[in-house]
Amino acid sequence: MDHSGHGMTMDLPPFTLGRGLAWSADPFFLVACLLGLGLYGWGVLRLTRRGDAWPWGRTVSFVVGVLTVLLVMCTGLNDYGMVMFSVHMVQHMVISMLSPILILLGAPITLALRALPVAARRGSKGPRELLLMLLHSRYLRIVTHSAFTIPLFIASLYGLYFTPIFDFLMESKTGHIAMMCHFLAVGLVFFWPIMGVDPGPHRPGYLMRMLELFAGMPFHAFFGIALMMASQPMIATYEHPPASLGIEALADQTAAGGIAWAFSEVPSVLVLLALLFQWYGSEQRQAKRQDRAADRDGDKELEAYNAYLASLQARSR
Repeated sequence: MDHSGHGMTMDLPPFTLGRGLAWSADPFFLVACLLGLGLYGWGVLRLTRRGDAWPWGRTVSFVVGVLTVLLVMCTGLNDYGMVMFSVHMVQHMVISMLSPILILLGAPITLALRALPVAARRGSKGPRELLLMLLHSRYLRIVTHSAFTIPLFIASLYGLYFTPIFDFLMESKTGHIAMMCHFLAVGLVFFWPIMGVDPGPHRPGYLMRMLELFAGMPFHAFFGIALMMASQPMIATYEHPPASLGIEALADQTAAGGIAWAFSEVPSVLVLLALLFQWYGSEQRQAKRQDRAADRDGDKELEAYNAYLASLQARSR
């Protein structure tokens, strides 16, 4: 395998947290993340100028989500991830299971629908109309359906790592970036209907969303366990780590499996918390609606009772 394309990869010193977190920007992800933050900021600004409120919690969530992408793609983690399976697995887990949840909690589609200008003339298509068309398209209905997203989520693990595709992609910077984009995209389409924050083609109920969430996770855990139990290195890319790292391929693969296994719990907890909050919120809203209805009806009852009393008084005179 030719390592020349990786620049520094050959003589990386042993991994430490400090070296892993040192700034080392991947140009593609740096530009993409800054663009994402810029567009989101523009949307929030447009709403505020118009006098509309946008929940600050959503902004924080989106920004933190994008920063988690920067954390794994624009630091030493990205360099070490090319030669250390365990570090690569941290990148994969964060970008496919943590970043998407945080980004989706930021409700970027809702923001876009509220901030994008409406077409200048009726019947013509502005950016907002195009986004709505995409949201209603059959393509998106298929891509975000659980019958598609759950198998895709599973195939992204088994189909990629246990076939030659992984090694092929890891041979070039472009392939590596494409793989990371794929992980992020799969995470976004998988968690989008489950989080249910943004409008989308599918709005399953809370119970269904929890089932969809848990349908993917056991496969994720098994994937981690398979790597931990393996008695020899399973992926050519990481079979012969550079001597300068001072690591052993099998031990590093076991660590990678442990990371994958442990991480399968993280999104479950995050999503469950978010769903419980939403559930509680919708119950509260319903209770308020019922209170308001009761208030209105209660007034009527009170009026009727007062009228009845008045009629009694009139009769007793």
